[in-house]
Amino acid sequence: MQLDTREFRAEAKFQRVSPQKARLVLDLIKGRGVEEALNTVAFTKKSVAPLVEKVLRSALQNANYLSQEQGLDVDVDSLYVKSAIANEGPRMKRIRPAPMGRAYRYQRRLAHIVISVAERKQDGLVQTVDAEASAAAKPAKKKAPVKKAAAKKTATKKPAAKKSPAKKAAKK
Repeated sequence: MQLDTREFRAEAKFQRVSPQKARLVLDLIKGRGVEEALNTVAFTKKSVAPLVEKVLRSALQNANYLSQEQGLDVDVDSLYVKSAIANEGPRMKRIRPAPMGRAYRYQRRLAHIVISVAERKQDGLVQTVDAEASAAAKPAKKKAPVKKAAAKKTATKKPAAKKSPAKKAAKK
């Protein structure tokens, strides 16, 4: 049974990076502990990594601040990255000069980066590990292969629709 865990989040809106490039870094830290995620982002060579680190640190500070304000018992060491999302923001339309007096249009993409952290419960962690171990211990059932000849026999074709005599007469 999973107990309700409090979720703390931080957002960075209208960032000058495409969401696709931001997702490359965010996928590296999903599900990791906060300390491990900070180390991963610190050594990532993508240009969006410092921005992701800033948002992650902000989410961590939000957790720390709100736990003190509301009197919650949050262990900062047991926090993990619950979700890390890069949504698409508005696009900026720009024009690039082209040969012979023409112009090419292009778009600068913006991203909204949202990171939420939550506290990982130890008893819940043990249950999920036990469930995974029991699922791995069970042998997989084998399905009987379907023969192609049998599959062709079962498939039936619909008869073609017959043309009405009025349509045949109209064509002549």
